[in-house]
Amino acid sequence: MKKLMLGNEAVARGAYEAGVLVATAYPGTPSTEVTEYIANYSDIKSQWSVNEKVALEVGIGSAIAGARTVVSMKHVGLNVAADPLMTVSYTGINAGLLIVVADDPSMHSSQNEQDTRYYGIFAKIPVLEPSNSQECKDYVKLGLEISEKYDTPVILRLGTRVSHSQSLVELKERNEVGLKSYDYNPSKYISAPINMRKRRVLVDERLLNLEKEAESISINEIEYNSKKIGIITSGVAYNYAKDVVLDASFLKLGMTYPLPTNKIAEFINSCDTVYVFEELEPITEQKIRSMGYNVIGKEVFPISGELSCEILRKVLLNEIKEVLPPFEGLPQRPPVLCPGCHHRGPFYILKKLKLHVAGDIGCYTLGGFAPLNAIDTTICMGASVGMAHGFEQARGIDFAKKSVAVIGDSTFWHSGVSGLIDIVYNKGHSTVIILDNSVTAMTGHQENPSTGKTLSGEDTPVIDFEALGKSIGIRRTRVVDAYDLMELEKVIKEETNAEEPSLIITKRPCILKKGIKFDFKTYVIDENNCNGCKLCLKIGCPAISFDGKIARINTALCVGCGLCKDVCKFSAIDIEVKQ
Repeated sequence: MKKLMLGNEAVARGAYEAGVLVATAYPGTPSTEVTEYIANYSDIKSQWSVNEKVALEVGIGSAIAGARTVVSMKHVGLNVAADPLMTVSYTGINAGLLIVVADDPSMHSSQNEQDTRYYGIFAKIPVLEPSNSQECKDYVKLGLEISEKYDTPVILRLGTRVSHSQSLVELKERNEVGLKSYDYNPSKYISAPINMRKRRVLVDERLLNLEKEAESISINEIEYNSKKIGIITSGVAYNYAKDVVLDASFLKLGMTYPLPTNKIAEFINSCDTVYVFEELEPITEQKIRSMGYNVIGKEVFPISGELSCEILRKVLLNEIKEVLPPFEGLPQRPPVLCPGCHHRGPFYILKKLKLHVAGDIGCYTLGGFAPLNAIDTTICMGASVGMAHGFEQARGIDFAKKSVAVIGDSTFWHSGVSGLIDIVYNKGHSTVIILDNSVTAMTGHQENPSTGKTLSGEDTPVIDFEALGKSIGIRRTRVVDAYDLMELEKVIKEETNAEEPSLIITKRPCILKKGIKFDFKTYVIDENNCNGCKLCLKIGCPAISFDGKIARINTALCVGCGLCKDVCKFSAIDIEVKQ
């Protein structure tokens, strides 16, 4: 039986068929759907963890305990998980441990571009790279087998296009591998220097064996056609290359670390001109050049952003005139906060008060762009809290009274808690605002520790922000309705002026969250009262526009949150009266 599947869905199917028993993750585009699809298989215990480090630590425990395990995250999430990753390379595993990491070339939903292959090199663990959904499924099983054969975690590197494109996948029955015996071996798993010095030697021996495996493994495949042009490629770039030059010869790398140096040498010696066509960093190219071979790579192909058929065609076929820039002439549509978004009110007030705002990763990052323009900095998950304290350390308490940190509920649990503790411990005065919209919104409405539900929908305790704040020594905690602009302004003024740490929790569920009922009305413009001041446009609601004279509200978009009515000084916005 065959089925059309997303790459991420195929990874989940691969986990099921390979007998995986445990799956953990923190949601992050483009990897999120992997674990959401895994949750549909009752044979696999799956969970959202509070961050990627914890997800990997749970996965390591599960694998040592004897269960085949899959841990999923996006590329920047692997930064968070790097600490346990580097050490589990030394300790090894028991049952298979596959770490699924989705890179995001062109930064469609990420703050940077990273090439996860570097982590494989850094940690001395193998990296597999599928090019379509069938391979996504197959490489899960293969990766787990390699993991168990060589006593190592294995990285499965995806990318946005592979994760989110569809192709046919052949479905098979589940292989009930079962639970292996628990591997009680303190000298292997206690990462004390006396043990790890011995393990380091084994890691290097393992890498030599993996290099031999790379030479014979079937996913590193040579396809000889015309030997005038040879292309060494991997992942989604292979598909682009096949679309452009069918008659070229190809070395398709399914294992991109370690590389099959003998097979690469054979291929290069057989072709007249060889191109290395790889997305992001010139990792394969640099390895080949270190072997003494001259290949064509990043001097003609971009090192940043996604590759495409057009890019390769320009280089190989000299068809520049036939290639148009993507979306040329089309209007751009920048992302905006949804109508009725919880975050709009707090950012409007922060901008009005002219406060310095340390921002964070989530939907609310959009508060840093026009027309709200309310955020000054955004670095990484959880950084807002620590950075607010850093600003105070550098510029003093007077600056702290003019600044806040804003962070979402899920991001706070991910990595904001430790920063808040740091403020209290070091006698800081920063004000932290938790934008609690009751869900992990940006990545598609996943549950988190403050929603009361697990990944599988089971009821679970709700962790209380106020109680947490008080337990770590914050005496000033306030809860505010995110739509109540007057109260928001009053509370923010009071807390930023307090000479001690403050915690403000703004409450309103995400307007798109399923199961939430909103008793909102639809608002319209009273043309007789509107004088065209454009103040309502400053809240950045997509439902409001300006026709040159007065404001207009698109009733098809308006959800009736009432913020526009609250900011209007001329009573020009009111509830629509149904005729």
